[in-house]
Amino acid sequence: MPPTRETSRLTRSPGRLLAFSDGVFAIAVTLLVLEIQPPHDFGNLVQGLAALWPSYLAYTLSFLLIGQVWVNHHVMFDRVRHVDRGVLFLNTLLLMVIAFLPFSTSLLADALRAEQGLRASVVVYGGTLWTAAALFNIVWAHLRRATLLDPGLGPFGARAIGRRFALALLWIGSGILVGAFVPIAGVAIIAAFLPAYYLPIRGEYGEDDTAVEQPAG
Repeated sequence: MPPTRETSRLTRSPGRLLAFSDGVFAIAVTLLVLEIQPPHDFGNLVQGLAALWPSYLAYTLSFLLIGQVWVNHHVMFDRVRHVDRGVLFLNTLLLMVIAFLPFSTSLLADALRAEQGLRASVVVYGGTLWTAAALFNIVWAHLRRATLLDPGLGPFGARAIGRRFALALLWIGSGILVGAFVPIAGVAIIAAFLPAYYLPIRGEYGEDDTAVEQPAG
């Protein structure tokens, strides 16, 4: 007897999704370095290398941001028991945005170097990150609604992860808004988002749910 639609959906492992996603993340961070072009004037090599500081800055920021997205992608999918077609589609959209980030990085570096178009480049750069954050929230909402999460993750942990993902929208959004008027300040706000989001999320492994469930006494 062929499997029912529900059985097929619930037995689809997230393993292949994670493998494909890891490949896209790896390619995206590798492409970032291609934006850094070596200087042609070897008679003034030190000065030429120093003049590439916008590329170094954009490369470092984007590498760490993509790494952060990768970390939180694993935080999310570590708690996923099964995936359905909706998750596969939404994750594909997320990866499409991540693959676009090397272009946004190059645009930001070129604008910093030219000292022109900075406002637009920061908005495009921040907008790329904001779109990725929005898709994170959509994927997480779908996983919860479709009951695809590991039952070991209780309500406290699920809400804690969801709050972290939702905060990213406000944080990056504020960077875009400020960057539209003061570009460097906007980049600084987005960069400040890095250390907070590399930290563990309280309750992501269900420890607080366990504590709540234990009877007093």
